[in-house]
Amino acid sequence: METFLIGLQKTQTITLVAVLVVLFLWEGIQPFYEFFRGSFPERGRHAIRNLVLGGLNTALISLVFIALWAWTSAWADENGVGVMHWLKDSFAIPIWGHAVGAIMLLDAWTYLWHRINHVLPFFWRFHRVHHSDKHMDVTTAGRFHVGEILFSSLLRIPLIIILGIHLWELVLYETMMFTVVQFHHANIGLPEKLDRALRAVIVTPAMHKIHHSRWRPETDSNYSALFSFWDRIGRSFRLSPDLQRLRLGLDDFDGDDHQTVRGMLKTPIEGGDREPPEKQMNTTNGN
Repeated sequence: METFLIGLQKTQTITLVAVLVVLFLWEGIQPFYEFFRGSFPERGRHAIRNLVLGGLNTALISLVFIALWAWTSAWADENGVGVMHWLKDSFAIPIWGHAVGAIMLLDAWTYLWHRINHVLPFFWRFHRVHHSDKHMDVTTAGRFHVGEILFSSLLRIPLIIILGIHLWELVLYETMMFTVVQFHHANIGLPEKLDRALRAVIVTPAMHKIHHSRWRPETDSNYSALFSFWDRIGRSFRLSPDLQRLRLGLDDFDGDDHQTVRGMLKTPIEGGDREPPEKQMNTTNGN
């Protein structure tokens, strides 16, 4: 199992880097928004800043949390603790069934955690680093404050125990989830029929662009990361007939100083909390 896990982790790294490169090239050839038309240096600076922040988060997880998650997962497995272990023992579900259940439960938690970050002012202060990117592209997928990653990683420890997750299942889920996260953050557009077909199952670029609108009823929608149906279940699904009219980013964090690595790290302690939400419009029906 250890050899399998190491191989899975290598596959994860190769997959995510390859997807990043392909989407970055796609954005350069056929961007949906003309953020950086004729200014490759500006696009490069934007990408480097986001990737540096993503690199800090990767280092934190690699140096601190992977070992903790591994120990927690092994303890839960040895003691038969957690929902998936109980289901396995009660119904003799096969290993693939255990993995499918683990992935579904992890993705449901990701949806809930994302929504919590929008609802609770303390967590929003960290999460707004991600939303303050007015030039959203594939590199925005890794633009999260170190504090947000710290909190989410700490919460993974009791989550692994409660759900009974194997570490290899967590790695598999992270690979699937972050691949889709890079895809739907990318500054690309898909033909409507293709986007419609894909968003029946996964989150698509057209769906997630709405989430990065600076108009709060749109910001507070489409929280799903991998599977799109959580938003339908949670009544937070929203579509827009005209994605070109969206204004991405956050009103109070447009300045160049907020887009530097230092500025992003300082974002949680700058500015006030969110204003009370605007009167919510009915979520647009669609698929």
